[in-house]
Amino acid sequence: MRTTLSVIKADIGSIGGHIKPSHQLLEKTREFVIESIYSRENGEIAASVSTTRLHNIAGKYTGKDDPVSLVRVQGNFPATGEVLSPYSIGHYVAGFMRGSHIGPLMPVKINSPVSYFDGPPLVACHAFCVHNCKFTEPADVFDHPFWDYVREKVSRKALELREQGFSGAAMLPYSELEYGGIVERLERLDNLFKVRQ
Repeated sequence: MRTTLSVIKADIGSIGGHIKPSHQLLEKTREFVIESIYSRENGEIAASVSTTRLHNIAGKYTGKDDPVSLVRVQGNFPATGEVLSPYSIGHYVAGFMRGSHIGPLMPVKINSPVSYFDGPPLVACHAFCVHNCKFTEPADVFDHPFWDYVREKVSRKALELREQGFSGAAMLPYSELEYGGIVERLERLDNLFKVRQ
């Protein structure tokens, strides 16, 4: 499989809105990745992401695509709450069980281990202030009673999706499978089937 990765500079603020991206943008999440976001007001970098779709670039499973992101808040940038609010949804993302399944993204406290079905897909967040050009001590933004409710909701979503088994909405499409073992097994099975003429 060969995948071409495109980086596009786009002014989407008026399309997506501040905290709720448009459905047109969300439909394209498998086609593009975000490398960085700049302020329209002053051109300063607002966010930067450390990784892209590594498994697609290599053409086979080479390790996790666990990104790290730096996001600036306040001033000319969104408020902290605006940046965090989308994580209350538990969006369905790739990354459940060896990157071959879809699951809801769960905001967790720092150093939370994976659990059920090698997941669910997790996101953790340290927040820092900059004081006299130095970072302050970190704050764990998902270590708050509000996020306990969100984690309970995401847990229910994960269980309901896993009840679908190894088919349909619970699985990534063949082109997105990260774990090579599944792809190799499916390729071996291909030889056992014949298409009738």
